[in-house]
Amino acid sequence: MIKLIGILLIIIGFSLKLDTIMVVLLAGIATGLVSSIDFLEILSILGNAFISTRYMTILLLTLATVGLLERNGLRERAAKCIAMLQGATCGKVLTVYVIIRTIAAALSLRLGGHVQFIRPLVYPMAKGAAERNGALNKELDEELKSLANSMENYGNFYGQNVFIASSGVLLIMGTLKELGINGLEAYNIAKANFPMAVIAIILAGIRNYMFDKKISKKQVSSNE
Repeated sequence: MIKLIGILLIIIGFSLKLDTIMVVLLAGIATGLVSSIDFLEILSILGNAFISTRYMTILLLTLATVGLLERNGLRERAAKCIAMLQGATCGKVLTVYVIIRTIAAALSLRLGGHVQFIRPLVYPMAKGAAERNGALNKELDEELKSLANSMENYGNFYGQNVFIASSGVLLIMGTLKELGINGLEAYNIAKANFPMAVIAIILAGIRNYMFDKKISKKQVSSNE
């Protein structure tokens, strides 16, 4: 049981809101020591683990870049630009994004993301279009946030399975083979997922249209 001390340290460290990296490293070192592993070997294991997953540090660069752009007014500029477009509504902005995101996922292009696109760009643009005739209340604003994030999920989830080499298609093909269903290729699975991607875009568009109507109704009632 003492070998599980690392889990206990992580629970305590996260509960106390201590530095995440420090907590994880201490938990790893403590687990190694109670497992009678040499300290130098522990450091070697940690180093090898870092090197093998070093591509994950790219996310840190992305977060820093987005943070600098937001600090210098990216969100405000995006909202102002979309508010200047005639006929642009919150629902139309989100619908255009889900179409672009689905196509990008179908082509296996790394475009989109909650951190990289939704928070700094898509949400401010949608909010700017929504507030053309008045500010949103807190309830509508929170609903808009969830709706914008759902567009990312729809586009990524249904779009990626249209690409024949995606992990989702390969997982489906492997599962079907385990169940004894042979003769299906990745192309057949991707082709079958194409209608679902189209249906997802249509349903997302309807949902966005209904949200536009809800915003208009709320703004009209608040202005009276």
